[in-house]
Amino acid sequence: MTNSALGLLVQSFFTDYLPVQKGLRLSSIRSYRDTVRLLLCFVAEQRHRQIAKLSLDDLTFEQVLAFLKHLEQVRGNAVRTRNQRRAALNTFFAYLASRVPEMLATCQQVAVIPVKRTTLPNAHYLEREEVTALVRSLPRKGRFALRDRALLLFLYNTGARAQEVADLLIEHLELEPPAKVHLHGKGDKWRICPLWDETVRQLRRLFTDSGATMKGPVFCSRRGQPLTRFGIYKIVRRHAAAWDISGPDPRRVTPHLFRHTAAVHLLEAGVEVNVIRAWLGHVSLDTTNRYAELTLGAKAEALQACEVGSEVSGVSPARTAWKDDKVLLDWLNAL
Repeated sequence: MTNSALGLLVQSFFTDYLPVQKGLRLSSIRSYRDTVRLLLCFVAEQRHRQIAKLSLDDLTFEQVLAFLKHLEQVRGNAVRTRNQRRAALNTFFAYLASRVPEMLATCQQVAVIPVKRTTLPNAHYLEREEVTALVRSLPRKGRFALRDRALLLFLYNTGARAQEVADLLIEHLELEPPAKVHLHGKGDKWRICPLWDETVRQLRRLFTDSGATMKGPVFCSRRGQPLTRFGIYKIVRRHAAAWDISGPDPRRVTPHLFRHTAAVHLLEAGVEVNVIRAWLGHVSLDTTNRYAELTLGAKAEALQACEVGSEVSGVSPARTAWKDDKVLLDWLNAL
């Protein structure tokens, strides 16, 4: 197979298949791009030739296995990153199989490469008191004081992803009661989240102060451009780094931590888990159920911490009080 065939297939994968046929957003396409670029660079180095000289025959099952091993052992990628790259390669090789039948056997081998098992990361979150203290600590004066306050409050209110906030336009907001926002999430899906009165007040003040237009972004940089997700990350870190926790189970306050915080606080408020799934834009209910397990674990720990010990009550924890109550035992025996 010619090397020009590989180049044309790679080009059509990124210009037609991913954006047009699958309808992926630019951020997702860039993730695929990084994976394919790393693979091609790795194969070129292994074959001792330039990338432009590679052909489809160079993309073997053995090269893919070696590449995944290289990610972990040489590049130092975590297992989750390795699994993400593997998933992207599955999509890429499945596309190759649909265009080049001769690649089918190799693509079938790539498809059955197992996912490495890994433990789920601990889902940290901020307590309500910490959120209150954080908001109170935000500066009230300064060029970006209004923007930063509205941004952090919006993250907590909606549980939105950083990219969703970066893409947010003023026309996506409805500030008249009942106030809500239309968020454009993963998979090109839209969802609606309600807005608190305080969030609406802060956004109105922000727009009045900045003279924003309906087609403009909600959160802007100092140059008037839409904030990127990296810019949002820096703002959150600047104001919330004091609430980090170090130690064996560290917690780092990031925009995504506000997403976890919103989910946990909604559950604690008694909001039904399916409503929270729609609120956060989760595809699977299993993702949302992680927060339910987290809150149950926290409640169990709190209950255990509050348990009255034997040194206080004079009753052994292993011996329950009803076993010494003769009247109660007689009543139970008479049933």
